Amino acid sequence: QVQLVESGGGLVQAGGSLRLSCAASGRTFSNYAMGWFRQAPGKEREFVACIRWSGESTYYKDSVKGRFTISRDNAKNTVYLQMNSLKAEDTAVYYCAAAGWGYGSRWEPDYWGQGTQVTVSS
Repeated sequence: QVQLVESGGGLVQAGGSLRLSCAASGRTFSNYAMGWFRQAPGKEREFVACIRWSGESTYYKDSVKGRFTISRDNAKNTVYLQMNSLKAEDTAVYYCAAAGWGYGSRWEPDYWGQGTQVTVSS
C-alpha cells in the first residue's frame, strides 16, 4: 500500500520559514516526479512545486519562486519543501504528490498525501 506522509506544517508569522517533508512508503518513487500542491479555504487545489526524479529539474508556481525550494532524497524516498519569507496568502493545506503524468503546472499525480496545514499570521 502506497503512503505519502507529510510533516512540518504549523503556525508561523509572516516573514518566517517552515520546512515540509513527505516520506513515501510502499514503493519507490526514485524514477518519478514528486512535489507539492496546496488548497486554501474556499479555493481549488493548486500546483506549488515539483522536482524530477534526478533532482536536476524543478518547477515552481510563479508566486513562490525565490521563496520556496523543493528538494528530494531518493535514498530516503522523501521530498522536501523549504518555505521562506512566508506570506498570509501562503496559508493552505499542503499536499505531497508523486508519479503520474505531465510535469509542472500541468502535472497530474497518481498518489497524494493527506495534507499538512500551514498557517501564516500577518
